[in-house]
Amino acid sequence: MSATTRVRLAGLFALTAGVALAVHTGWGHVGWWAVPLLLTVVAVTEVAVVHLSAGRQRWTFSLTEGAIGAAYVYAPGAWAVVAVTAGLLVAQLIRHQERLKVEFNACQFVAGSALGAYLAHLLGGGVTGAVSGMAAFWLVNMLLVAWAMSIVTRQKVWSLLVGSAPLAAVHSAGTSSLGILGAWLAERAPLGLVALVVPLLLLWLSYDEQTARAAEARLFAELARLQEQASGRSIDVSAQVVLTAAARLFGGADVEMVLMAADGPVHYVGDEHGVDRQRVAPDVLDAGWVIRALGAATITTGTEDGRAYCSAVLGGGEAPLAVLIARRQAGSAGFGRREVMLAEVLAQQAESWLSVAELAKSRDEAVAQVEAAEGAARALGDLGANTAPALVVLRESANRLARLATNDGRPTAVGEIVDELYAVERAVASLLGAIALAAEPELATLGEPGAGGADQPRAVTDWTTTGVLSLQ
Repeated sequence: MSATTRVRLAGLFALTAGVALAVHTGWGHVGWWAVPLLLTVVAVTEVAVVHLSAGRQRWTFSLTEGAIGAAYVYAPGAWAVVAVTAGLLVAQLIRHQERLKVEFNACQFVAGSALGAYLAHLLGGGVTGAVSGMAAFWLVNMLLVAWAMSIVTRQKVWSLLVGSAPLAAVHSAGTSSLGILGAWLAERAPLGLVALVVPLLLLWLSYDEQTARAAEARLFAELARLQEQASGRSIDVSAQVVLTAAARLFGGADVEMVLMAADGPVHYVGDEHGVDRQRVAPDVLDAGWVIRALGAATITTGTEDGRAYCSAVLGGGEAPLAVLIARRQAGSAGFGRREVMLAEVLAQQAESWLSVAELAKSRDEAVAQVEAAEGAARALGDLGANTAPALVVLRESANRLARLATNDGRPTAVGEIVDELYAVERAVASLLGAIALAAEPELATLGEPGAGGADQPRAVTDWTTTGVLSLQ
């Protein structure tokens, strides 16, 4: 049996138990306006949620418990179950949640709100009944969520409860207390509700501020840690650093990036645990998400195939450096305004990393070209130094031959001309040898000790273009 089927069976069990409890409790004595009012409040609070991330785990906080607690004080009954479940479904559809998540959450809320309404009704409503009902609502939700997570992740239910229950209990107690207090004031001192608006607003702002601070701390920690890895490295290393930072910043999202390299686009895919790189054809720029990101030319968020995404173009203008997109798992919460602001900061830093890497690459190429030019200049200098003596001999021999050619035909002139021609021949041979050594430097070692036959005595000779001229 697949995990999805088992989760649906767990939801069906919760739905059955919840419906049975709701029928047993009864509808309750409320006006017709109570159902749409509670439905609207629940839908609004479920849309305006606050998320806290740590790796791939995300905790979602809302003020829904306050609305449910107020309903239990006012008139516990099956009407609250219907209104709460309908409000949740509306919010889940607005947030484009995955179908399995919508189904399970609806069944979970039916069971939790039904048990809470039953206990509150059993205790006669009021503050005492509402407190008991909210405790039951929280306990059922925690157990069902841990059960479903255990099925999907194959972790123990107890470990999941230990990890999330303390923080969830504090949050639920705070929001439920505000709702119960609000309902109590509405019955006994309606003007006191005005004073309750301030702590309610402060509570929501504290959650939102905590989210911002946690995300900013995570961002700056990642930027500080990864700056060391990106500084002075290649553009490939910098691109992998950008992907890793984005994955960790957005709570374990899957990240994809197309880098506009000088020799063609490079495709990177990965998450916080690793990055894969591959060279791709230019038609990768025709992908839907790339065209959408390039068209927007700014941070873009939305939902595609049930997965929330956040895309950005790194490096503006007509020649962008890269196009980046981060996708969360299907059914996860979308990217909020705080995360968009953090994405803008990350995009600016990523542009800096990639630009510095590109400049470093250009610098390395320029240094290599300068070194090659210096080597060529040194080779030309060595060639000039080795051929200069032979060129001097050729110039002097040419001058002497010119003088001998103007001689009056003395007999000694012919012998001197022959000697000069031999000198010219030796100079030409020396010049050719210097050129050969410049082309193949290893020839210079042939005459050193240890070379083949180099240690054998030989006569002192000099080479000419016509053979060996003995100098003995």
